[in-house]
Formats: sequence, structure tokens, C-alpha cells
Amino acid sequence: MKTISLRELHNKTGKWVRSVKDEEEIIVTDRGVAIASLTPIKKPAAKKTWANRTLLPAYAALMKAGKLKSTTDSSIGISEDRTSRDNSVAGYEE
Repeated sequence: MKTISLRELHNKTGKWVRSVKDEEEIIVTDRGVAIASLTPIKKPAAKKTWANRTLLPAYAALMKAGKLKSTTDSSIGISEDRTSRDNSVAGYEE
């Protein structure tokens, strides 16, 4: 941890602010009394993106079976699923 005076901070603000990223903390003093600290901002946690999302087991199974492709229209799959559920409720088997 480094300590600098208020005058030093005033004269070379850019230098000290940029150096905070390499240092843990810089204490600013006024006439020998600590009055402030400069600390680096912690890096934010990695954001969840579409590519690293958790897939539902049923969806993952369809992808593994090759039934889903990047060009698959989702409305087709929804319609097929809805039809198969309607038929099973009505007592029909496909």
C-alpha cells in the first residue's frame, strides 16, 4: 500500500489514478493525516451469455438426437409437440 500527499495527488492525478490498477490501494494524506483512499474497481463477475446457458434436459436431448438444427423453425417443433400431446390426451397414438 502506497501513501501520497494531497499535493502530490493534485499535481499528478492521472499518474496516480492509472497506477491504482497495479497497486492494491493508495492512501491520500493531508498534512500527514489520512483523508482518502484510491482503490481499484473490482472486475465484474462474468456475465451469463447465450452461448454458455444451461439447456433444459429435453431440449439437450433433441439437440443430441439431431432433431434440432440452426435452421429449424421453432414454430414447427411447437406445433408437432402440441399435436402429439393433443393426440395422446384424446387416446390416439402416433
